[in-house]
Amino acid sequence: MLARRNYFDPFVELQREIDRLFEDFVRPSRFDTTHFPKVDVYETDKEVVIEAELPGLKKDDVKITIEDNVLTIKGERKFNREDKGKNYKIIERAEGYFERSFGLPEYVDVEKIKAKFNDGVLTIELPKKETKDKKVIDIQVE
Repeated sequence: MLARRNYFDPFVELQREIDRLFEDFVRPSRFDTTHFPKVDVYETDKEVVIEAELPGLKKDDVKITIEDNVLTIKGERKFNREDKGKNYKIIERAEGYFERSFGLPEYVDVEKIKAKFNDGVLTIELPKKETKDKKVIDIQVE
């Protein structure tokens, strides 16, 4: 008696291999920093505020610069993991270099920007330039 062969076996195996490739592709890496840091940006009458989540970091781990009216937050997050004798099942805490940049509106006074770091949250206050009352002039059309 001949064993009955399933003609779809090669296709099932191909589908498994494709699934495995996509799982490897979309699985976040241990060094994946594409979503780091997460920020909230809001504006009031007097300032624009950027709040960035930087858990596990200290103020000395972060550098803020402004160049060509672009504010950049950068730093590096490192973990001192002792892997000896540990068989990690899940690693979700991202480590590695991060950088996030923001174009600043013309009305921000870059000379008066302040930053503070508290409980893993970096708050950058970008005060608006002092504006004098706009003078409106009516022009007569001839």
